[in-house]
Amino acid sequence: MNNRGRRNNFRKRREDPHRINEKIRTEEVRLVHDDGAEIVSLQVALGKARDAELDLVEISPNAKPPVCKIIDYKKFLFEQKKRNKELKAKQTKVVVKEIRFGPNTEDHDFNFKLNHAKSFLEDGAKVKAYVFFKGRTIVFKERGEILLLRFAQELEDYGTVEQMPKLEGKKMIMMINSKKKK
Repeated sequence: MNNRGRRNNFRKRREDPHRINEKIRTEEVRLVHDDGAEIVSLQVALGKARDAELDLVEISPNAKPPVCKIIDYKKFLFEQKKRNKELKAKQTKVVVKEIRFGPNTEDHDFNFKLNHAKSFLEDGAKVKAYVFFKGRTIVFKERGEILLLRFAQELEDYGTVEQMPKLEGKKMIMMINSKKKK
């Protein structure tokens, strides 16, 4: 395919998600308006839309007969986009921050990581704390569990334990959920 053909495909306009005006392909439609709904022929509905200087839009094409409404189509699409944008803005994304320990983590390192976890939980993120057992340190499973439980106890003012320490392969994992929501 030559470059010219690709460029033309790129510029093609996307088809409207609804059928409007003459693109509606049925004999009669259920016309919905403020007073209620009525079943009329397509020509009558198109005439009413032209008189109002608006568009006849097929809202529910699978209904028998299809449901149509007389509205300003461009305004309808704009409001629909705006509504979708607002819904998307209201969604919250869960952020998970990881903190890694070794089974022989000293107090200074523990406190340093504890302060980071406090700030993460204050920001509304989840904290995934885990002890990684390297090589033969797997024999210190109890130390890892004690370390994670101590970590959870120190953070009980900032978050709640979602998952107690659980060994998965060479990692002992614990999840802490923030008490403060964004």
